[in-house]
Amino acid sequence: MKKALTFLSLALLGNASAATLTVWTHFGTTELAWLKGQAAAYEKKSGNKVTVVSVPFDQIPDKLIQSAPKGQGPDLVVTLPQDRLGQLAAAGVIEPMDKYVTSKSDLDKTALSAMTYQGKLFGIPMFAEAVGLVYNKKLVPNAPTTWSAFLSAAQKNSGNGTFGFLADLGNAYMNYGVVSAYGGYVFKNNGGTLNVKDVGLANAGADKASAFLNDLRYKYNLVPEGVNGDAARSAFIEGRLAMFLTGPWDMGDIKKAGIDYGIVPFPTPPGATGKWSPFVGVQGTMLSAYSKNKAAAAAFAKQISSSDAQVEFNKAGGRIPVSLSARTKLKKDPVVAGFGKTISMGTPMPNVPQMGAVWGPWSNAIAQSVQKPNQNYSSILDKAVQEINSNIK
Repeated sequence: MKKALTFLSLALLGNASAATLTVWTHFGTTELAWLKGQAAAYEKKSGNKVTVVSVPFDQIPDKLIQSAPKGQGPDLVVTLPQDRLGQLAAAGVIEPMDKYVTSKSDLDKTALSAMTYQGKLFGIPMFAEAVGLVYNKKLVPNAPTTWSAFLSAAQKNSGNGTFGFLADLGNAYMNYGVVSAYGGYVFKNNGGTLNVKDVGLANAGADKASAFLNDLRYKYNLVPEGVNGDAARSAFIEGRLAMFLTGPWDMGDIKKAGIDYGIVPFPTPPGATGKWSPFVGVQGTMLSAYSKNKAAAAAFAKQISSSDAQVEFNKAGGRIPVSLSARTKLKKDPVVAGFGKTISMGTPMPNVPQMGAVWGPWSNAIAQSVQKPNQNYSSILDKAVQEINSNIK
């Protein structure tokens, strides 16, 4: 009898200490099935229960801000992009995770930096994206890694209904790598903290970057007016385009079309002081500051960003892992290898709320810079930065 009671009390103790975690996610279909599989494995290992709740992507931040303080939110969100991080940290609804992530050596440094706000890690990165130069190996047999090789391949393939290179030249996000190469920046990064009072989108380097984008259209005659991302993708899929700038989001269509492709970083543009460094978007798991089960939720977050879990996640939905060992295991996949490289050399998109003040004026300025030859770039960009600064104030 005494023995049975001991077993009973142990069982009750076990149940009392078991946590029930609520995980919000926007994942669908195969990625949702992967997450539920991970939850089941974690339950078995830990004895804790995981409830996965589907919440539309665009509703998660506001819902979290409203419900977390009332104790109605999730323990963990899988996943949110870094551009919502500043807003959520400022609202006090997400918890710094530094004390839970003791080893960071397997995680891409760019991705860790994207999830760091005011010196603290506010999310465990899970996957990332950045643009790269995708080329058709039938038209460009050797990877164009230098500016001269790129220009020669582009000019050789231009004419008679084919194009050597296309990009959406008026798109600020797509062309940030060029701005960065010449020494422009959005906000000055001082050891991991962004100074929103120091906007570098109208400095001498940013002026040179706009002039280079203009040259791609009017000096080198590569990118006709009116070309956007959709037009470039269509031409590439039809085999009429040698090279274009895009991200992982277009690779499904390219694979379906049976194009033999390669992916490399855009070469260092002529006269640039640094390497091309594109914007990197990162999504990671975020821990609610109001969770009553923080250690258990952090343990689940760490499990799903581990090397093996990331390999399975990539197979479920094709996302580029931020685990370096997962990338090594997937190195035969040209999408992971190609974009993995551009992510590592990229610049995290600013994660501060003030970034919202930048997009409108900056996008208009970049678009205006490529509308006709030899614009007054410094005047266009100065005006944009004045507008950005007044928006921030």
